[in-house]
Amino acid sequence: MNFDEELPPDLVETETDPEEKLVRVPITIVTGYLGAGKTTLLNYILTARHGKRIAVIMNEFGDSLDIEKSLTVSKGGEQVEEWLDVGNGCICCSVKDSGVNAIESLMEKKGAFDYILLETTGLADPGNLAPLFWVDDGLGSTIYLDGIVTLVDAKNILRSLDDPSGKVKSHEDHDGHGPLMTTAHVQISHADVIVINKSDLVEPAELDNVKERIQAINGLAKIHITKQSVVPQLEGVLLDLHAYDQVEALDTAGKGHSHLDPTISTVSINVPLLAPEQLELVDSWLRSLLWESQVPGEATNPTNPIEIHRLKSRLVFKNGDVKMVQGVREVFEVFDGEQESNQDDGFPRAGKLVLIGRGVQEINFERSLLNALLDRYD
Repeated sequence: MNFDEELPPDLVETETDPEEKLVRVPITIVTGYLGAGKTTLLNYILTARHGKRIAVIMNEFGDSLDIEKSLTVSKGGEQVEEWLDVGNGCICCSVKDSGVNAIESLMEKKGAFDYILLETTGLADPGNLAPLFWVDDGLGSTIYLDGIVTLVDAKNILRSLDDPSGKVKSHEDHDGHGPLMTTAHVQISHADVIVINKSDLVEPAELDNVKERIQAINGLAKIHITKQSVVPQLEGVLLDLHAYDQVEALDTAGKGHSHLDPTISTVSINVPLLAPEQLELVDSWLRSLLWESQVPGEATNPTNPIEIHRLKSRLVFKNGDVKMVQGVREVFEVFDGEQESNQDDGFPRAGKLVLIGRGVQEINFERSLLNALLDRYD
């Protein structure tokens, strides 16, 4: 009798096909006031011969371009109003629902694309949109947030920043007290890239004023100067931004004239080398700041309450580990960064934290954080 025939078969490990790995498509949110040049920019993308497959999704359609006139609204609750193949490998569509599920379903219907650009309405607050697409890898989404691009009109942006008719109600609006916060402020403060368009319509001195005011509001964003929405290149301007999986330029952020705008500004603070167990203290401090709009141990101005729009940080630990922090409004994520290289003296560099928000200029965030790291608030 052959006893081998009675034995269970050996388990054999199977190799998974690397091709089966989930392919995630980056989405860029494009925002800006009506007239800033969004449509001109997107029209260029839809017609240029760049060899990329880009889905451009518009939340609203004007009547200025033929490419938009051909799109009609469908009825019956269908998410997609209509698709238009523009012949260069790209498509254009309009959607009523810009949520993750809706856009994923669009991709399933029309096939895979290399990039997605989502144009928002002129009065859209990108801070409300960003968390929808900035989802955890574990959720298995087929799209991910690559960054936010804001177009501004060089001729009119300073007027828009000071125009009371553009006022937005903030999360911590106390009977309208405090400096004026407009939609233009919000669109600039959340941006990873800012395109100052129509630069040919202003004098060089006025363009410098525009640039300085924008940098005072958002010291993290990359700025590009354009005419007629002609960008120097797509990569790094609209595509491949990696704004949410990398933390760059922290050491130069917040060094502009932050006093130039009374409403929103950029603040940069140093973070000392941390012991691994202090990460929990940093996390608790961030939750107080972003979830409760409180700065532990520091008094805030009740007539100008703090409201953090954007946060980026590089945390460096004594054992050489590095953590990155990304935050938009109340949502933040801590993730592993690349190991920190030592300075010339053999010691790793200290960390950095940059905040963009309302009411942040007169608060000593660095003192608050240092006291939190010493656990002085128990």
